Amino acid sequence: MIIENRDALLKERELAQKEIDSFDCRILVCAGTGCVASGSEKIYERMKELCQETPGVSVEFQKDVPHIGAVKTGCQGICELGPLVRIEPLHYQYVKVTEEDCMEIFQRTVLNHEPVEHLFYKKGGESYASPDEIPFIAKQTRIVLENCGKFDAESLDEYIASGGYDALTKALFDMTPEDVLEEIDKSKLRGRGGGGFPAGRKWKQVAAHKEEPVHYIVCNGDEGDPGAFMDGSVMEGDPYRLIEGMTIGAYATACHDGYIYVRAEYPLSVARLRKAIRQAEDKGLLGDNILGSGFSFHLHINRGAGAFVCGEGSALTASIEGDRGMPRVKPPRTVDHGLWAKPTVLNNVETFANVPGIILKGADWFRTIGTEGSPGTKTFSITGAIENTGLIEVPMGTTLREIIYDIGGGIKGGGDFKAIQIGGPSGGCLTKEHLDVGLDFDNVKKYNAIMGSGGLVVMDENTCMVEVARFFMSFTQRESCGKCVPCREGTKRMLEILERIVNGEGKLEDLDTLEELASMVKNMALCGLGKSAPLPVISTLKTFRKEYEEHILEHKCAAKSCTAMRKYIINPEFCKGCGKCAKNCPVGAISGVRKQAYHINPDVCIKCDACRENCAFDAVYVEY
Repeated sequence: MIIENRDALLKERELAQKEIDSFDCRILVCAGTGCVASGSEKIYERMKELCQETPGVSVEFQKDVPHIGAVKTGCQGICELGPLVRIEPLHYQYVKVTEEDCMEIFQRTVLNHEPVEHLFYKKGGESYASPDEIPFIAKQTRIVLENCGKFDAESLDEYIASGGYDALTKALFDMTPEDVLEEIDKSKLRGRGGGGFPAGRKWKQVAAHKEEPVHYIVCNGDEGDPGAFMDGSVMEGDPYRLIEGMTIGAYATACHDGYIYVRAEYPLSVARLRKAIRQAEDKGLLGDNILGSGFSFHLHINRGAGAFVCGEGSALTASIEGDRGMPRVKPPRTVDHGLWAKPTVLNNVETFANVPGIILKGADWFRTIGTEGSPGTKTFSITGAIENTGLIEVPMGTTLREIIYDIGGGIKGGGDFKAIQIGGPSGGCLTKEHLDVGLDFDNVKKYNAIMGSGGLVVMDENTCMVEVARFFMSFTQRESCGKCVPCREGTKRMLEILERIVNGEGKLEDLDTLEELASMVKNMALCGLGKSAPLPVISTLKTFRKEYEEHILEHKCAAKSCTAMRKYIINPEFCKGCGKCAKNCPVGAISGVRKQAYHINPDVCIKCDACRENCAFDAVYVEY
C-alpha cells in the first residue's frame, strides 16, 4: 500500500511498531559480510528451523503466530567476535556462536529468557551481557551505524518504526530546498569519501544551475581501498538511511534521477539496495509524487567492475555512462559538468547517511560532535595487528590511542605498536609519536597522510615498513588507469626501486630518486588518486628511513619479513645427514654426503623454505 502523505506515514509507523512489539522474543542474526563468512547463514537457518519445529511459534516473515522472530541484521561492527546473535528485548549479545549453540540459545534464552553466559563476551575477567556494555561498542558514538545490527536490514517497515523517513517528511513539508541547503551548509558536513570537501557548498553549486533543468545525484559506493568495508556495511545494514539521505539531497538540488555506484565485489550490498529501492517504490517513498508532495525522484544502481580509479569522481561518472573509467582534466568540475555533462552532486555512502540526522536534529546538534573544522563522526574499519578488528564510528578528533587501545583492545598478542596506515593505498603512515593526534581532515594532512574513506591498518614491530610501501605502491601502480604519464610511469619506476630494495639489490641513491619521483607524481598527476599515490612512500621514508638504509647497506630486514634478506643455514650439530632437505630442494641448492652434515649454497637458494619444512631434526634455521 502506497504511503500517500505525512499522516499515512505516521500510521504506517504505528502499525510497524505494533508488529515488532507483538513478538515475545526476536533472534537477530548478524548477516553482514564478515559474519556470513564465519557461518552466520547456517546459524540463521538453524534458528529458523527451531522456530518452525516449535508448536505455537513461527519465524517473523510468516506472521502466523507472532511470538518469536528470527531475522537477519546488518553488520554489528564487532567482526572479530562473529558470528553474532542478539536476543531482544532481553538485550543479550552472544559472540562466536556455532550451529551447536543454537539449540541451547533457543531453549534457554528464547523460550525461557535465561542467559547462556558462556557465549557472552569476556575480557579481563569481566563478562558483558549487553552489546552496549562491550568496550568495543560502548566507547563509540554511532550516528551512521546507529541502526546496524538492531533490526531486519531488509525491512522497510522496521526502518520506518525506528523513525525512518521523518527527516524526508520534514524536508518535503516543513522546509524549502533552500532551507535544506542552508542546514547542510551550516552543519559543516564534509564529504567522507576522502577529500573532505564541504557537502553544503557542493550541493549549493549544483542547485545554482537554474538554467539547466536536468541535475543528477550520485552516490559513490565503490570503496576500493584494501581493508575498507565501512560503506559496504552501511549499504548492507541500513540501506534505507542511504536512500533517505539521497532523496533529501535530490530534493534540495532539483535532481529527479540518482545513481548508486557499487563495486561488483559487494553482491550483498547490491541485493539489499535493490530490495530496498523496490520496497520504497512500492510504498511511494521513491518514484513519482513522493508522499504526495509533488516531488519525484527515481533511483538506479550501477555496478562497477572493481577498478580503484573509479572512486575518482569523473572516472566514476564516465563508468556509469558506459565509457572506460578514466579521470578527466578539471575544471570543469562534476558540480558543473558531471554525469552526461549535467550538474551532478557526488558524495559517498557515509556522507549521505549523515544527512537524515542533520535534517531531523539540526546543524547545531551535528556541530556539537567532533571538531570545529570537521564536525560529526567518522566510521573506520580497523584491521591488522589489533585484538578487535571490525567497524567503528567515533567523533572526529578521536585520537589513535583511543581507537587502538580503548576500542581496538590493543596490539594483538600484546606486541608493540609500530605504525598505522590511514587512508588506504593513497594514504600515509602514522607512528607512536602520533598516538595522541586527533584524527580529522585537517590534522592528518600535517603528517603526509589523508583520512581517505576510513581504512585503518594497524602494524606491530613484525611489520617491515619498506615492504608496506612496496605493497601499497604495487596496488596503486596496478590500478593506475594509465591516462597521465606522471602516474602511469612514475608509480612504475617507484615500484621497481622498492622491489629492488626489498630484494636486497637497492642502492643508497635510490632513496633520493624515490623522493624525487614521489614529489613529481604528487604534484603532476592528473587526478586526486594519482596525487596521493606516493604518500605511503613519502611518509615511510620520512619516519622509517633507517629501515630503508638497513635494507640497502646491511641487507637486513629488522622485522624479519623480507624473504630476500633471509639466509638459510644448516646447523652441523643437529644435522643427521639424512638428505631429506636435499631431496626436497627444487633448485639443487643443498649438497652433502649421507650421515654427514649437509650445506646450503646461498647463491643458488631461492628461499622457498622447503628445507626447513622437511627437516625432522630442526637443523635448518634462518638468519637475517
